[in-house]
Amino acid sequence: MAAAAESDNGSEVGPTGDSGAFASPVKARERAPESEAGASAATASESSETRVDDGNIQEAESSLREGLSLNYEEARALLGRLEYQRGNVEAALRVFDGIDLQAAIQRFQPPLSEKPSSKRNNKLWSDSSNSGSQHAASLVLEAIYLKAMSLQKLGKAIEAAQQCKSVLDAVESIFQRGIPDVMVEQKLQETVSKSVELLPELWKQAGAYQEALASYRRALLSQWNLDDECCARIQKRFSVFLLYGGVEASPPSLASQTEGSFVPKNNLEEAILLLMILLKKWYLGKTHWDPSVMEHLTFALSLCGQTSVLAKHFEEVLPGIYPRTERWYSLALCYSAASDDEAALNLLKKSLNKNESPNDINALLLAAKICSSDYYLASEGVEYAKRAIGDDELLDGHLRSVGLHLLGSCLANESKIASSDHQRSLLQAEALKSLGEAFSLDRHNPDLIFDMGVEYAEQRNMQAALKCAKQFIDTTGGSVSKGWRLLSLVLSAQQRYSEAEVVTDAALEETTKWEQGPLLRIRAKLKAAQSLPMEAVEAYRALLALVQAQRKAYGSLKNGTEERDNKVSEFEVWQGLANLYASLSYCRDAEICLQKAKALKTYSATTLHAEGDMHGVREQTQHALAAYLNALSTEVDHVPSKVSIGALLSEQGPKYLPVARSFLSDALRLEPTNRMAWFYLGQVHKHDGRLAEAADCFQAASMLEESDPVESLRPL
Repeated sequence: MAAAAESDNGSEVGPTGDSGAFASPVKARERAPESEAGASAATASESSETRVDDGNIQEAESSLREGLSLNYEEARALLGRLEYQRGNVEAALRVFDGIDLQAAIQRFQPPLSEKPSSKRNNKLWSDSSNSGSQHAASLVLEAIYLKAMSLQKLGKAIEAAQQCKSVLDAVESIFQRGIPDVMVEQKLQETVSKSVELLPELWKQAGAYQEALASYRRALLSQWNLDDECCARIQKRFSVFLLYGGVEASPPSLASQTEGSFVPKNNLEEAILLLMILLKKWYLGKTHWDPSVMEHLTFALSLCGQTSVLAKHFEEVLPGIYPRTERWYSLALCYSAASDDEAALNLLKKSLNKNESPNDINALLLAAKICSSDYYLASEGVEYAKRAIGDDELLDGHLRSVGLHLLGSCLANESKIASSDHQRSLLQAEALKSLGEAFSLDRHNPDLIFDMGVEYAEQRNMQAALKCAKQFIDTTGGSVSKGWRLLSLVLSAQQRYSEAEVVTDAALEETTKWEQGPLLRIRAKLKAAQSLPMEAVEAYRALLALVQAQRKAYGSLKNGTEERDNKVSEFEVWQGLANLYASLSYCRDAEICLQKAKALKTYSATTLHAEGDMHGVREQTQHALAAYLNALSTEVDHVPSKVSIGALLSEQGPKYLPVARSFLSDALRLEPTNRMAWFYLGQVHKHDGRLAEAADCFQAASMLEESDPVESLRPL
């Protein structure tokens, strides 16, 4: 019989094709391998295999039952297993069909008087005289599991899932308080573990996704005594299914949760929870490292904007798992997405050090992108972008286009803080050249088209800007609100206010409610530009209602985040209303709005500047000048305050003209297209007797007025 058992083990094939996946139940029953009973059992087994080949199942079953003292279900289980191992799936299925699982379960259960009333009794039962029943249960449950595998191979996924589920139901019926963690036959535990792992996969193959979700949760919440690796595989597959399965799962039942535990509200939260549990198991040394777990967690946390949490996990990964430059780059991505550009850039500088990876294209492009959003880092970004596109052999067309795009953006931002008009003109020309070269390589990149449109508009080439804005809307199908905003502002710069209103109204219909803030702000300014102040006030009121609703729905956000996401803050709305009322000389209403703005942001250059304008309306020159100077002390490069100070000093007599000219020239250095700065500089030259320079300044102011949008293009 020992020879027969060894033969069974050697020929056995599990569901994954591994040999020896199941131990022979015959071996577990042997008493004395060298006895006559063992020899007769081996002879019976060999003769039964011959009879099965001939199709005489009943005769083979009878022979096994007589030779091995097996009952009906056990004999069929053994015969079916032999057929399955030989690859005769259909023959095995015919044998398995004769097994009555419910009848077998009743025999395997302990007597009613011995049924476990506690976990301890459950363990005792497994180690008692009924251990033979446990072995018999193992044989029959393995047969049903193999029946499910046979049905799966025949393409009958639903029937296979039902059979696999019956295995788990039977186990729960036998072990009513869960499988004990000790004193369980290894063969039975293997069958249970494989069934638990297989069932949700079968439901997925059958297209029964809700049943698959329920099976995953049953696998993880019930007491199956799974080992760490098996449990980790199930958790990973479940998290992947939640992330990419396209099926919205209902939250887990509260009845299955312990008091005070976290209950995920949706697929994303549940997947993140599972992936974090997997990482914790690896940290504790319970499972092997699986890099795909971190990849899935990266995707999940990026979806919900929790990249700072992702950064923490990258930092916790032990040294040696990732090359350090790769870890630095991943952390830089996380910090950049979390708006911590300083930390991200510092990590990239370490990675791009000459002793590390100075020519890493991805790191160079990311560094250039971060620098392109800051005027004072733009020159540094130019160097990164030039290094990225320096080696033509290492770049494909797409990456070269990205590098040229970033180079153009950095040059454009660098031009805004140029020290001279000549330098500014050169940088602007280089910026457009780089953007044009990028466009020639990638003509359907919407971000590139948009940036070209903004740059053309800032250089007052409104026809080219209009073409880019329309092309961006066509490329994106009108689904991105900033394209509509650019088109509306370009039309307003061409004094086509009615058309700009039509575009704004169309955009409001195309965008969701929470994205309408910037569009409503443009509508209000368009009304004000057409001398329709009451309609402008109504537009601001609608905007205020939207902003307050957003605040109640999502809570207050930091101003920096709002600006980055192109959201309108409540402070901006009150400030806009204050400016509008001040322009109408409604000082009382303007003061109320300013107080509301101050309550939200105590120290603000725009609020102090508005206070100065109100003092100017009341002809309180000294108070107005003090307010403007306070605004500059709050924000050194606040251009409207510089212009207002220059305008105020130009009217105070000849001795103040040099100071006024200094403030106005500085304002034009920061914002060359500020028409009011050109106008007041012309006034200064006129009072100083330089009529030719005054004429040039007045002409520049007139030309800019004809191409001045209702609001700055920089927030775009």
